[in-house]
Amino acid sequence: MSLYQRGTVWWVKFTSPSGEFIRRSTGTEDKEQAQEYHDRLKADLWRKYRLGEKPRRTWQEAVVRWVGSTDHKADHEKDLGKLKWLDRFLGTKWLDEIDADLIAKIAQVKKAEASPSTANRYLALIRAILRAARDDWEWVERAPRVKMFPESKKRIRWITRDEAAKLIAELPPHLADMARFTLATGLRQRNVSYLRWDQVDTSRRVAWIHADQSKSRKAIAVPLNNDALAVLEARRGDGGEYVFTFQGKPVDRTSTKAWAAAKKRAGIEDFRWHDLRHTWASWHVQSGTGLQELQELGGWSTVDMVLRYAHLAADHLLYGLFIINGGHRHSLN
Repeated sequence: MSLYQRGTVWWVKFTSPSGEFIRRSTGTEDKEQAQEYHDRLKADLWRKYRLGEKPRRTWQEAVVRWVGSTDHKADHEKDLGKLKWLDRFLGTKWLDEIDADLIAKIAQVKKAEASPSTANRYLALIRAILRAARDDWEWVERAPRVKMFPESKKRIRWITRDEAAKLIAELPPHLADMARFTLATGLRQRNVSYLRWDQVDTSRRVAWIHADQSKSRKAIAVPLNNDALAVLEARRGDGGEYVFTFQGKPVDRTSTKAWAAAKKRAGIEDFRWHDLRHTWASWHVQSGTGLQELQELGGWSTVDMVLRYAHLAADHLLYGLFIINGGHRHSLN
């Protein structure tokens, strides 16, 4: 039978006119919609074989190819999460059915439940896949324009050492340890969550992030100060492969109800987990760390990323002129 169910979802299977065996999900639980998908797919394959037309491609096919070709990306898991959310809007669509109106609808739904900047991350993923389908795979002749939301330039959010101490005191132990370690090293959340003991050498006071774990795709050497070493010493008794665990598993999610409740009790507003990294960088600059050194410590790929913290340094104007002049210092007298 060419139309059948797997669980509650209908699938199709048949042999195309070219002899290719076709088996794929229709993406729907509705039998009539599944039948329509089946009939259109068969007709498209016939036109391809008999008339030389390009076959119509589905969003699902594009997703499969995209996921397979981008599994090296540092944020690959985040892409998978976005694609899962997008499936309810695009899962049953042909690529040539995805137009500006549908994308605008998706944008508004995501903006309503999150923020313009978060919605833009989803829109950027849609745009990247559609452009690949047009330019790289030649599956479609055109791709709709994806209009992004304007994003306000927000100040860098950081907290004082006293505020940090209050926040840590309110967090559950596993999140408190992760927060302390982040404030001591500046590592991104995922690098802390999946830090393994074989990436740590306390005798040399260093940890390392491999290139394939780094957002910049460059290996990062992480100096361990006394605060970081104290956290590691406290965690060592838990055993296992990973440094930071809860109930025996790596702590994948940090922005939890416990995190939100701790912030409220500590009286800290408008503060994300990633702002711990901003706080680490801000403390460094205020303590006299140069921006070029900070770039290396934080694993940023360009100096532009650390210039966000320049206003916190007394000599940031001098440093800015140094960069503008191509690394040549000139007297200001």
